[in-house]
Formats: sequence, structure tokens, C-alpha cells
Amino acid sequence: MSQPNFQTMSRKELHAYVLAHREDREAFYAYVDKLHTEASWIEMPPLQSLDDLKNYPEFLEKFSNDSEL
Repeated sequence: MSQPNFQTMSRKELHAYVLAHREDREAFYAYVDKLHTEASWIEMPPLQSLDDLKNYPEFLEKFSNDSEL
């Protein structure tokens, strides 16, 4: 059985493949590489309290936009 081309798969397709083939390390590493390449996260230091979130409006905006989907 030949391996699919992980580079041509979308992130969503690769995610589904990794879930269906959990023993496939090559697919897992390709998925992690794709996540890193398409990074869309916001880095911020650890919060001391929930009030600290007020200092990161871009995070709150992204979080509220993602939850609407």
C-alpha cells in the first residue's frame, strides 16, 4: 500500500487521515509540520488572572470569532 502525498493534503484532510491512522508517525509529523507552517496562534505570556485577558484584545477577538463557527 502506498502512502498518500501529505504535502498536497489540506490541513483538514490530513487531520482526518491522522485520526484514522493513528499509528502512522509520518502522517502525524507531516500534520504537525503543516500546523507549524500555517501558524495562526497568538503568543502571550501566562495570565495571572482572567482580567489579564483585557491586555490581549486580538486573542479575545479570535476566540469569539472561532466560537461562532
